[in-house]
Amino acid sequence: MDGPIVACVPNFSEGVDEACVRAIVSSMRVEGVRLLDWSMDSDHNRSVVTVAGAPAAVVEAAVRAVGQAAKSINLTRQQGVHPRIGAADVIPFVPVSGISLDQCALLARQAGAEIWRRFSIPVYFYEAAAARPDRANLEDVRRGQFEELREAARREPKRRPDIGGPELHPTAGACAVGARKFLVAYNIYFDSTDVSLVRAIAKELRASSGGLKGVKAMGVVAHGRAQLSMNITDLQATPVSAVYAQICRLATRHKTEPVEAEVIGLLPQIAYEQESEWMRLLTEFDPATKVLERRLEAPQDWPES
Repeated sequence: MDGPIVACVPNFSEGVDEACVRAIVSSMRVEGVRLLDWSMDSDHNRSVVTVAGAPAAVVEAAVRAVGQAAKSINLTRQQGVHPRIGAADVIPFVPVSGISLDQCALLARQAGAEIWRRFSIPVYFYEAAAARPDRANLEDVRRGQFEELREAARREPKRRPDIGGPELHPTAGACAVGARKFLVAYNIYFDSTDVSLVRAIAKELRASSGGLKGVKAMGVVAHGRAQLSMNITDLQATPVSAVYAQICRLATRHKTEPVEAEVIGLLPQIAYEQESEWMRLLTEFDPATKVLERRLEAPQDWPES
């Protein structure tokens, strides 16, 4: 592709209804945008899509997806283990080539304004696009989830959206729109069903508890097993191999061990450590389809809605 390339990795609060998710993905089909990946997780009740292309086209694709998600996802009836504030929960823009993180933050602001203008869904800006320092961390924006935020946004000025509101959309909630660097969404399953074990490991591992820099982690039950669900957000400071080594040390202390792992979405080339222990634990990992830079050259076909 010629010119600057930006990726967008929106997360939607639906991981069970395939027809619903296919319609959302199909709505992102815009000239100049390539579909790189999409996946559904029924336990988390969440889907993740990765697209990339020309900046203006990717913004348009993201905005359209928010509108489609609002039509088909009702948060008053939605449940899942993953925190969420919106039908289209997070919309991050990620620089790929020929574009800076600051420029991606401007794209996020443009997308947020369009989301409110077209669909009356309020927007919070986070990470590099944050309008306030207390909203740089997504966890702070999403505190209390949809159920608490819809009340807090009306009553507390400090919880009001950056654009729109103060009331959230009655069924689609709000969107967190941001700009960030590449991250790796990495899940590990253990030889146990005891979620307290992985929650203890997650607490020691995550940066907010004094663990590894750039690591966000929580322990859940998924597919009938204890799962450590992570986002690794600073791959230069903390490679995935370093995270895995620490997990193994903590698992030994808690008398458990990792038995299987998965990457949700795509892996940037800088994180592709082919001969590493953590990658040997991955199931069905094909670098041709799971490494972002390779997928950009051979994108997926758009699904029919």
